[in-house]
Amino acid sequence: MKIRNRLRKIVEENDTRKGRFFDNAIQFLILISLVSFSLETLPDNSDEFNVILKYVEVVSVILFSIEYILRIYVSQKPFKYIFSFYGLIDLIAILPFYLAHGLDLRFLRIFRIFRVFRSFKLIRYNKAMRRFHLAANIVKEELVLFLMVAAIFVFIAASGIYFFENEAQPEKFSSVFHSLWWAIVTLTTVGYGDVYPITVGGMVFTFFVLLVGVGIVAVPAGLIASALSKAREMEEKEKSL
Repeated sequence: MKIRNRLRKIVEENDTRKGRFFDNAIQFLILISLVSFSLETLPDNSDEFNVILKYVEVVSVILFSIEYILRIYVSQKPFKYIFSFYGLIDLIAILPFYLAHGLDLRFLRIFRIFRVFRSFKLIRYNKAMRRFHLAANIVKEELVLFLMVAAIFVFIAASGIYFFENEAQPEKFSSVFHSLWWAIVTLTTVGYGDVYPITVGGMVFTFFVLLVGVGIVAVPAGLIASALSKAREMEEKEKSL
């Protein structure tokens, strides 16, 4: 138990010299890992340089894995840590290496930068993160309902454009599923221009879809802004008590 308590002070606290060294070392390792991953994507790397980058990756993952196991070991509630925000981030830092037989997900390690907030005890940012968490809880039901309505509109848009454009552009609107790409980029008002209607009916239908899309983009922004305002008001009330 004494060893576990000593390790906890080093791993979870940075009030001591050893704790600060541990935190700084992990942050430096995160930076090295991200730089190494970025360098690996350069097209003209030599084989020798790629081997060095591979060694850096292996060493980084080993150290990250040891850190993750240590955090589980010293945690008073291991499962709570594992499924916590920071616990999932720590898992993301090492999981891509063990699953790297297809999709390369090492870029997700950037989320480990959030640990800087803990390491440097940036209280203002911690408060901001709590405020976002509170705001998410306030509008949780509204956002779920909005996502359901948005999904319905996407399906209606895909079905409608398929009806109008299938005969004129069978290669681009060959089915409702193929039309989903157009529906998503149009409703989100992105409009890449790679797929577009050429019939009069399709153009008129697209006009109404774009009008709906403006609302779809604006609604979640308004909900979140209102929730953040309420969260700040609740925070101010707690301070005044």
